[in-house]
Amino acid sequence: MCSAGAGLALSLSILMKNLLLLLFVASLSCSQAQVLQPAKWSYSTSVTEANVGDEVELIFKATIDKNWYLYSSEFPCEDGPIKTAFNLVPHASYQLVGSVVPVKPIDKYDEIFECDVKIFKQTGEFRQKIKILAAPLKLTGESDYQVCSDLTGQCISSADDFSFDVRVSGGGNSNQNEDSLQQPFDIATPVEETNGPILDSTLVQDDAQGKSLWGFLLISFLAGLAALLTPCVFPMIPMTVSFFTGRGTKFQALMYGFFIILIYSLIGAALAPLMGPETANHLSTEWIPNLIFFTVFIVFGLSFLGLFEITLPGSLINKVDQQAEKGGLIGVFFMAFTLVLVSFSCTGPIVGSILVSSAGGEFLKPILGMFAFAAAFAIPFTLFAFFPGWLKSLPKSGGWLNTVKVVLGFVEIALAFKFLSIADQAFHWGILDREINIAIWIVIALLIGVYLMKGFRMPGDTGKDAEDKTVSVFRLSLAMIVFVFVVYLIPGMWGAPLKALAGYLPPMYTHDFNVLSATSSSEKPNAICDEPKYADFLHLPHGLSGYYDYNQAIACARQQNKPLFIDFTGHGCTNCREMEANVWSDPKVLQRLRDDYVVVALYVDDKTELPESEWYTSSYDNKVKKTIGKQNADLQIAKLNNNAQPFYVLLGKDERVLVTPYGYNLSADKFAAFLDAGKKKYKELYP
Repeated sequence: MCSAGAGLALSLSILMKNLLLLLFVASLSCSQAQVLQPAKWSYSTSVTEANVGDEVELIFKATIDKNWYLYSSEFPCEDGPIKTAFNLVPHASYQLVGSVVPVKPIDKYDEIFECDVKIFKQTGEFRQKIKILAAPLKLTGESDYQVCSDLTGQCISSADDFSFDVRVSGGGNSNQNEDSLQQPFDIATPVEETNGPILDSTLVQDDAQGKSLWGFLLISFLAGLAALLTPCVFPMIPMTVSFFTGRGTKFQALMYGFFIILIYSLIGAALAPLMGPETANHLSTEWIPNLIFFTVFIVFGLSFLGLFEITLPGSLINKVDQQAEKGGLIGVFFMAFTLVLVSFSCTGPIVGSILVSSAGGEFLKPILGMFAFAAAFAIPFTLFAFFPGWLKSLPKSGGWLNTVKVVLGFVEIALAFKFLSIADQAFHWGILDREINIAIWIVIALLIGVYLMKGFRMPGDTGKDAEDKTVSVFRLSLAMIVFVFVVYLIPGMWGAPLKALAGYLPPMYTHDFNVLSATSSSEKPNAICDEPKYADFLHLPHGLSGYYDYNQAIACARQQNKPLFIDFTGHGCTNCREMEANVWSDPKVLQRLRDDYVVVALYVDDKTELPESEWYTSSYDNKVKKTIGKQNADLQIAKLNNNAQPFYVLLGKDERVLVTPYGYNLSADKFAAFLDAGKKKYKELYP
């Protein structure tokens, strides 16, 4: 029978692994990284009011991210990087006085172009004088510039629209409606003709990216701690520590931990260049990578159940182990390398999840993720080497470790179906409906519960613990939790929403016999203008009627004189399903969506190919967009400067963004306030 310490370790390990693997799948399914924008611009003038004949200074200011720099507007290097330029639209109301003047740029030798350039770091400022000739004054244009990274050498070229507002005495330079467009949540530049929504990039709040990174690092660190409780790693702690307490030094023990961190960080560094901006979406929605992930999880799950053992080639491990015998720091390094190789069969799925979760365009993210994982993984080895007396408090290796392994095997097999489900939805195969997925999870959870109650044995269950039918209190408690989970799942077979699992199960529209929704839904669907395109395979939740094509939706919004609610979503977006299940389902939110808005769901990962006549080449990346998903994703990136889902945007009839877009937040009250703010702004702009 497991000791109290062993049972506690078992409970913690299984609970932690369940949580971590679910979070990894969530982060895989929805990348939260925005389009990179290292330079953010603001525009002002030396005065806010002037007379005809006055000279006014236009001020262009850039706030530049750390470790990035902006090229100035003038330097002698002709065949070099892109110089910053401000192209004002010519107008009879003004004339330029001189040229753009950069304010205190820094001299730098550009090794790539082999010439002297001028740059700005942290902040940059440019000034341009104009003379006012008439009222009203019209000052609009476009800025072209290039920013580069000190760390990676990556360079980004961008073009931003700008406008200035100066009141000219006696001219009445703007009417009441144009004045209202200068509110904080509106664009500043009126546009005659548009092709998609228009948004000032400063309205997109990017603090979620930083929070996401810290959350990712925390998960990676916890994953390292969880990896210690696997049967490949746990028994090596006393073995390794015994070496250092016998003939090693404290310094060598410290270096051992350092080398573990170094090796894993190098793995992250080697894969970092592959994690481009579209990697996360590609990995989470393409059928080939998802079927590969499905197969890998099934294979690892069966291995954990004891069907076979996954190990690296013995010759490789033996060669590395021989190097460890040399002693000194070289020997310590190869000891750390040996640990990494030997533990591969247990840490491989966790490490792979971290690397996949880091996709999204951030070069440092996979490196930092592996660093956090390895730090947690290495700390116990180092601490026990310094304080060997602590080893006595560790539970002994035994049958409880195989129990951990078996339960993890069941969990991995259950989670494997998430990947199959994503591919199934994106390509509309129809092979894994919601109730089938729930039935699979019920069976797997029942097997876990019965196994924890010692109802059957697996191949690796040997020794006294396997023969003893007595169940510890900890094991019984864990089995009770699993059985409660089964009871929670059962109503889902008849259409219960199962909100806690909404992000991990196929959507409700795939349910074949939704008894509960059929008997409880009494709401009349909201009126729409015409038959929606793609409605035979795309759907909105909770009985909402709406569209899946932007142009069709904006036309209906104008016809009904309502604001447009855009839902940038995805078949594989876990957070999108959670928002729909927990926020959209709230009566006050659902009523507002149904009565106050025309709704359009734009799936960014749908693989349906459009007729060739509808293909176009993107202005963002110069690639031909052939599918529904590619075109919707291009609309979000090119027009709204964002590539995260869920992403909710409210538009007026002239395609102006009404209020600051909304992202993932499970507060129904805040979402309702967001919808109310958009409705209020719409009425102000279009009375």
